[in-house]
Amino acid sequence: MKTEATKPLDRLISFALYAGLGITTEVFFTAISDLIISGNFEDLSLKGYSYIWMFPIYDSTSILFPFFFGMIKKWPRLARYAFYGVGILFVELIAGFVLKKLTGRCPWEYQTGWHFQGYIRFDYLPLWIGFGVITEEFHFFTKRIGLVK
Repeated sequence: MKTEATKPLDRLISFALYAGLGITTEVFFTAISDLIISGNFEDLSLKGYSYIWMFPIYDSTSILFPFFFGMIKKWPRLARYAFYGVGILFVELIAGFVLKKLTGRCPWEYQTGWHFQGYIRFDYLPLWIGFGVITEEFHFFTKRIGLVK
């Protein structure tokens, strides 16, 4: 039986919220990391960027996160956080591979750091864990204020 919580509009709102969180986080990250890497602290324009392909990838968080969180919610906090980091690396690997097959290239194609064929950077694991923690808190927040069920 369909309830109010399973209406297409509710799913669309959830997609937009999670994708918006991902895109916003990525734009902030790229702006700050580019500033640090360039070392040009006189130019504080902080121009961040993302890729339109990231919207459906971050969109998948609205389905994957609640699904997996339901299975791991009783795990100790550090175990959940490690799961988030490894899970995000796995999604990034699959998404990068699929995008390369579909479009001829992976939009992020890592060239530096400890990477695997340009698809994922293992040294980003702590950052992905941090994003997982943010997503968990975002999940609780959106449920608490009634944006998602």
